[in-house]
Amino acid sequence: MSTSASARTRRQGRVRSALPTSTALVFLAPAAILFAVFVLYPMVTAFTYSLFSWRGTSQDEFVGLGNFVALFTAEPYASQVPRAFGHNLLLFAGAMVVQNSLGLFLAVVLQRRERFRRLFQVLYTMPYLVSPLVIGYLWSLLLSPLFGPVNAALEAVGLDALALPWLGDPSTALWVVVMVTAWQWVGFPLLLYGAALGGLDPSLDEAAELDGATVRQRFFRITLPLLTPVIGTVSVLTFIGAMESFPIPYALGGSTGSPAGATDVMSLLFYRTAFQSGSSNAIGTSSAIAILLFVVIFGLSVLFTRWFRRTERRLF
Repeated sequence: MSTSASARTRRQGRVRSALPTSTALVFLAPAAILFAVFVLYPMVTAFTYSLFSWRGTSQDEFVGLGNFVALFTAEPYASQVPRAFGHNLLLFAGAMVVQNSLGLFLAVVLQRRERFRRLFQVLYTMPYLVSPLVIGYLWSLLLSPLFGPVNAALEAVGLDALALPWLGDPSTALWVVVMVTAWQWVGFPLLLYGAALGGLDPSLDEAAELDGATVRQRFFRITLPLLTPVIGTVSVLTFIGAMESFPIPYALGGSTGSPAGATDVMSLLFYRTAFQSGSSNAIGTSSAIAILLFVVIFGLSVLFTRWFRRTERRLF
């Protein structure tokens, strides 16, 4: 009797231990199915398409990496891919310098100002709740050299030399995209940095202040190192967003990245190739661009994440 009872107890224990796993699978199944249908399947399909040449919508012969090689050897892609990729990197650099630095500065200022903190957090956050396409079209109207209020205001205060055709000059168009993107998304790092600052132990800052450390020393030697995990998260998300950028460049420069390709990015190049090029192999080439962009984003994001984690381990 004791042997059968112990065996029954072991079986019941195994059933009880299996229940949480089965329950978790039930809750995870809908998300896993949606991910497989709307993310994984399109990725696999795009990779498969990139390995073949196409005649319109009819699959032709297997070319292996031929479509990828054509991106760097055949015109117009040999010149457009490096240019568009370089513009994506400039968008990332601009976002890091302007958007994230300003977001951190505002978060620190608001953290030390209890009054009106929530109001300003809402005001800075509101733009990124609006569609980027709408933001882009609004700024294209504001910066119009014919009737835009920005140039009108500059001329009204005597700064006629600064009243430029912002989106018509190749030397300024890309920086307009950078600034508009930073203006819209500055609220995102502001919220993350604000939440992280609110979670820091205030006794560390107080102890450093009692030891005679200045505000600058306390920030760079205590606060900033403690924000390293959040800085890593914001940096990786900023990189992904910059590499995937499409609505604002499209709204400000059109599908061709006007003027003269100054605002061209990889997503615009994919869009033109897939829907406007008129090439018989548009499916194969555009799929190759999409896979190339995915590999770059995924690979560099993993490298950035590992580097920040090593930095965190050295600091803590």
